[in-house]
Amino acid sequence: MKRPIGISIISYFYIWGATSIFYESHVNEIGISDRFGLTHVPERLMRVVVAFITLIIIYGYMKLKKWGFWLMIVYSILFGTISLVLTLTYNQQPYIGNMIWSFIVLLYTLYTHKSFKHRKVFESKADSNYVIR
Repeated sequence: MKRPIGISIISYFYIWGATSIFYESHVNEIGISDRFGLTHVPERLMRVVVAFITLIIIYGYMKLKKWGFWLMIVYSILFGTISLVLTLTYNQQPYIGNMIWSFIVLLYTLYTHKSFKHRKVFESKADSNYVIR
């Protein structure tokens, strides 16, 4: 099954975000550890963990795996909720934009849910060709 263009675009944005997280200095007043409510976790470690988890999710998402679909749903809800809380608390642009982006990704992922349903491939005993069912 061909991957929808939106899934590719979303994935590339997340790959860019996961790699750029290492280079981002404290541009925002709230670090990633603080955003998750884990103030005792070192900021650099939290950046590595979030980037690594993001790349795993994106791998499954780009390969149209069911687990990639479900992890992207959870990821979008989690980051959308965190951004919503930060938007209501600080009313700053990065959090509003992140909340809107998470909502768009969630809606598009749900819209393309049929792309993530894998068909089983059986080998035909008669002619040794693969038959997709």
